Amino acid sequence: MQRDLLVRYLDDTLRISEISDYGPQGLQIEGRTQVDKIIGLVDAHQPCVNAALEREADLMLVHHGIFWGASKPLVGSYGRLARAFIENDLNLYAAHLALDAHAEWGNNAELARRLGLTINDWWANVKGTPLAALAETAEPISFAELVARFEERVGRPRLVQAAGPATVRRVGILSGAGANEIATAASLGCDAYVTGETSHAQYYEAVNTGINVLYGGHYTSETVGVQALGDHLARRFGVTFEFVDLPTGL
Repeated sequence: MQRDLLVRYLDDTLRISEISDYGPQGLQIEGRTQVDKIIGLVDAHQPCVNAALEREADLMLVHHGIFWGASKPLVGSYGRLARAFIENDLNLYAAHLALDAHAEWGNNAELARRLGLTINDWWANVKGTPLAALAETAEPISFAELVARFEERVGRPRLVQAAGPATVRRVGILSGAGANEIATAASLGCDAYVTGETSHAQYYEAVNTGINVLYGGHYTSETVGVQALGDHLARRFGVTFEFVDLPTGL
């Protein structure tokens, strides 16, 4: 399909122009005008580009693009990265907070779906947009069952803190770096909180507030949105989509 039609659809669906972020989102690098094959990845650095080129991608669909904060010169490894896109006529489309926030194909919506949960509300405003899902189980389940579902349907958790009730009903979900919202999740009545990464500084938040926390890993918790969105594009537009898993271990 025509790249510009695809980009327009993504921009409108993800509300790219409406959602503030840490850098420009959407089509970050313009390549060829015809898009028949989309390769999805979490990140957009050199090994990721290499993987996309090996698979003859027309467009890379990623969660973490290559532009963040202040502009910097295209020199050294950063320059080589940019040239890899330009010299190979490869499009790069990035959706960061917009993908976290999306109620159907976003990271947190897809995590809730895979865990068998129903979303009732959204919370944790980041740059003016609520990103975290407030979800519930149809019937109470054990925290151990929630962990087992994550491992089976998403990936191996990095850390599990069983600091709350053995049975859970309400669950907060915020992919990526969401450990600073543990206390808020507890204040919303969550029995468990699912997020990506943590640090030593947040370890005792779970203990102090009496909430179960599952740290799925920053990378792993953000693989699901790109997959859900890419599968949707394949169904809607008849393009080929493939997700490439390049875990960082973090």
